[in-house]
Amino acid sequence: MNIVGISGLHNSVQFKRKELPHLSRRDYRIVQGFDSAAVLVTSSGIKAAAAEERFSKEKATGAFPINAIQYCLQAGNITPDAIDYVAHGFSYEPFRKFYDGDEFVEKQFRDVYSHEVQMRCLHAHFSNHDLSRKLIPVAHHLAHAASAFYLSGFEESLILIVDGMGEIHSTTIALGRHNNIRIIKQVRAPHSLGILYGVMTLYLGFELGMDEYKVMGLAPYGNPRRYFDKLMEFIQLHNDGTYAIPLLCQNYNLEEKETYRGTLQILANTFGPPREPGAEITQDHKDIAAALQAALQASLIHILRFFKRETSQMNLCLAGGVALNCTANAVIKRSRMFKGLFVQPAAADDGSALGAALFVQRLHDPEASRQKMPLPFWGPHFETEAIQEAIARHPECESTHYDSFDNLLDSLIPHIAAGRVVAWFQGRMEFGPRALGNRSILADPRNPEMRNHINRLVKKREAFRPFAPAVTREAAIRFFDIDQGDESQYSYMLLTASVRPTYREQLPAVTHVDGSARLQIVSNEDHPRFWTLLNKFGAVSGIPVLLNTSFNLRGQPIVCTPDDALDAFLISEIDILVIENYLITHRDRQSAG
Repeated sequence: MNIVGISGLHNSVQFKRKELPHLSRRDYRIVQGFDSAAVLVTSSGIKAAAAEERFSKEKATGAFPINAIQYCLQAGNITPDAIDYVAHGFSYEPFRKFYDGDEFVEKQFRDVYSHEVQMRCLHAHFSNHDLSRKLIPVAHHLAHAASAFYLSGFEESLILIVDGMGEIHSTTIALGRHNNIRIIKQVRAPHSLGILYGVMTLYLGFELGMDEYKVMGLAPYGNPRRYFDKLMEFIQLHNDGTYAIPLLCQNYNLEEKETYRGTLQILANTFGPPREPGAEITQDHKDIAAALQAALQASLIHILRFFKRETSQMNLCLAGGVALNCTANAVIKRSRMFKGLFVQPAAADDGSALGAALFVQRLHDPEASRQKMPLPFWGPHFETEAIQEAIARHPECESTHYDSFDNLLDSLIPHIAAGRVVAWFQGRMEFGPRALGNRSILADPRNPEMRNHINRLVKKREAFRPFAPAVTREAAIRFFDIDQGDESQYSYMLLTASVRPTYREQLPAVTHVDGSARLQIVSNEDHPRFWTLLNKFGAVSGIPVLLNTSFNLRGQPIVCTPDDALDAFLISEIDILVIENYLITHRDRQSAG
């Protein structure tokens, strides 16, 4: 059985621009259906997965994922005729009545959300293969739940899905047992922890649906106590484990509903004028971010404590965009409510393509096997010939090919130890927003100037944002405050951990202001080339840890192809690019140095 899962809503932004042409650029981010992706699931497992942005170069695009689908078919060596089902991670038809009675939302349903729109997209690209008749919509939160539970390795688990919203729900609590998922409670939008965090992100001068992770990174610089009570006045925690956020209902006309201007005005009345994009970040902004993060964490713990008591479950699965908040995930882990914790690494809407495919697979094969998720290296990889051709298209580059990986590392590691920044392109591209060592920028974490250097000259991003450490599994407990036996939970860079005080001065480039780090633990079994690099660097430095951040420049998706890597390398301040066993430098910089 061959199932292609897809996510995204192709017409979402275009519809809003057409109907409300006078809005600001940031307002057009307030729509459903970003992060389109495609996944191929077969009877033998997950064969391919990639976000459309990696091909189109439009970050977080919701466009129909035709390039991602074509990649999946090529990776699986199948034709469109061999697809049995197309699973879409939204199912609006059961909620059609909620879109009746208002001209704008009725038209939005017809032009953006309806099953017919998705069928037309498929027909437009696959008119000779009748794929539109194979389309199966899957409820959004059910797709998220399937993406987490079916890959968790747990026989049973509590499942928590929290995001902005799916079709009409913002939070879903479910129970997974064997191959079944049963929803036990849901919260309706606009009451939404994800939307609240997003609107506060907008208030703080960032992009809703894009920059929430910036607010998470800003929060440790603030004092959460200063505004925590005011934030919690907006959130009503109910005795049944749910919540309400009346603040998000204070938008009365169409424009207010589509921009949250009513909510933003209340925030301005409470905390002062909103920060303009690009303006100075004050201590007030830091304190508000800290209080918001604390309020989110308190709300999630409230939900989980209730449903832990109700279900007595020992395991927890998390997905939905809020599950990318690694600080909140760490608070949940430290609560010790659950013995097992699995956070699906493509937790946002790109992962709903994966979950939709897995759900449809079990719909038609209830006994489909389950196994714990490996590292999600399901994207494109490139053979030597393709790499050579890409290098030839970039005459500004000087390349050296090494016959062995060990010889490559022997040449590379002295450069890292000397403070040079390395772009690292290996194997298959990761699925999800985290670079886990195949499309990464790497540097020496011992250098106290390295974080500012990469933020300012390479990534060209805000100075407050932290970088993650990658560490070998064998050394993780030595440097970071984690429990022995929990190492695998840190494989996906979705949990923070404290850097042990002894090593904070030795790891300044990856230790955040509060002593935490967004940790990635690397094992030889899961990721042998990256593990070997870390070990060889450790042999030279005494610390088998590297700064690891995604290989992309500001405003761009993570690189996908060798050409993408070379283009980004040439316009950045990255010192060295490694593609497989090729070590690449810039001719002009080399001669200048």
